[in-house]
Amino acid sequence: MKNVVITGSTRGIGLSMAMEFLKAGYKVTLSGRGEDLADEIHKELSSYEGKYTYVQCNVQEKASLQYLWDASVKQWGEVDIWINNAGQNAPYMFAWETGEDYTVNIIKTNIIGMIYGSQIAVRGMLKQGHGSIYSMEGLGSNNMIQLKTILYGTTKCALTYFMKGLAKELDGTGIVVGRLSPGMMLTDFITKTPDGEQSEVISEEKFKRIFNIMADKPETVAKFFIPKMLKNTKNDVHITWLTNRKALWRFMTAGFRKGRMI
Repeated sequence: MKNVVITGSTRGIGLSMAMEFLKAGYKVTLSGRGEDLADEIHKELSSYEGKYTYVQCNVQEKASLQYLWDASVKQWGEVDIWINNAGQNAPYMFAWETGEDYTVNIIKTNIIGMIYGSQIAVRGMLKQGHGSIYSMEGLGSNNMIQLKTILYGTTKCALTYFMKGLAKELDGTGIVVGRLSPGMMLTDFITKTPDGEQSEVISEEKFKRIFNIMADKPETVAKFFIPKMLKNTKNDVHITWLTNRKALWRFMTAGFRKGRMI
């Protein structure tokens, strides 16, 4: 039975991907900063008892990520897929107004944590002789600049560069490296600040209009991602949910569709 490890999988797209992998018959190692999964998540996963495990992990600490790998291997034998999904946002404000703690946390989580996770996964997969590593892209991965979010965008731009480079370094080894591009999703990541307060961005009419046209629920994106990953054998793959063609169609048909995300 194959096993997938997903960092930052206690909510949002991480949790939705975990559910889809379980439905596909995979064993899943979920992880997050909390000591355990919330009761409602355990209840949601109750039909998969014995097929998943939870490991507390702070991706800012390399030793914590190493423990995540080791615990998963001990539980399931090997790691077939490793997904760097853990992410951190920052308050919706100009870069020079952003506090030191927010600045440090977004860099340490989105860049350093992703690099640490990839390093550990590569070493383990080279030893076992196979495996796939994916990282979650986001706003900034395509070099688009959105004011008041450039710290986050900078980290995602760096993520894309790193993963492309890692794919080249691993060419011919049998290890698959890829990137996941989810588009816009309705999650706490968008609607709330790092402190759990309502984000100012969702009160802006321009943002709300675009979001309601372009956004999807995380479970919708996860249903698309998981079959693509399970079938993929290509290195340096880019799995994209919201393609340019799909985005254009949504703008063209926005007036005919009902329902709003926010």
